[in-house]
Amino acid sequence: MDQLKEKIRQAAVDARNTKPLVGSVTNTITNTFVANAQLAVGGSAAMVFVPDESESLARAGNAFYINVGGIFPVYAETLPAVVRTLKETGKPWVLDPVAVGIGSLRTSVLSLFKDFKPTIIRGNASEIIALAGLWELGESGASHVRGVDSVDPVSAARSAAVALARWTGGAVAVSGATDLVTDGTSVVLSHGGSHFMEKITGAGCSLGGVAAVYAAVADPFVAALTATAIYNHAGRRAGSLAAGPGSFNMHFLDELYKASADDISNNPFDIEEATK
Repeated sequence: MDQLKEKIRQAAVDARNTKPLVGSVTNTITNTFVANAQLAVGGSAAMVFVPDESESLARAGNAFYINVGGIFPVYAETLPAVVRTLKETGKPWVLDPVAVGIGSLRTSVLSLFKDFKPTIIRGNASEIIALAGLWELGESGASHVRGVDSVDPVSAARSAAVALARWTGGAVAVSGATDLVTDGTSVVLSHGGSHFMEKITGAGCSLGGVAAVYAAVADPFVAALTATAIYNHAGRRAGSLAAGPGSFNMHFLDELYKASADDISNNPFDIEEATK
């Protein structure tokens, strides 16, 4: 555990020192929040939409974030072009399969992503279960996604998360009351956060964007853990200061910015062996 904590601490330091450039094709509703969170943890944010700009940024940047929450017809061209470029260049990327299973465009794009193996997958429990089902990986079980909300507990997504991580060779982060992060070999349960995180738009989306910042400076498992840890730390701190969702939003960005490498690495977590 001490070695893992040191790797998390180093990832936090490296992100602030190197300011990695992260391109994002993300939910238009949460663009600003994603970018602000990436900036707060030390990254450099660039939000893109059209194919040529997205492909160029995939080449020029240090990592990339794809969130299919607000999907438009142009993304049928943009997203395949981006993931092909990322595979060609070997750049790390994070996938947030928001509302997987809703609509033919979203489903076709997410089906395509299976063979491009995201570096990190970040979603709520229902999305992780549904994505594993879409990709026909292991005994993923059944899930019923309700818009962007999860109707499944994090524990129900454990086997699906492990199966996805083993397929991609990367990491999977499942967000909930207690977050789960796995590389297919180990499972970490990360503690903290706040109930206010369910009351604002963009907490999950921005977590994926921040995971991409850390993916530029650390291996997938450490990057996912570092992003989850800083969110749980900042969420806990902001929740203690906030009077409601509006003030929480403000305090949360402040706490992301203020979090030290030691704060992040010392956020409490438990580690277990992954099982089938």
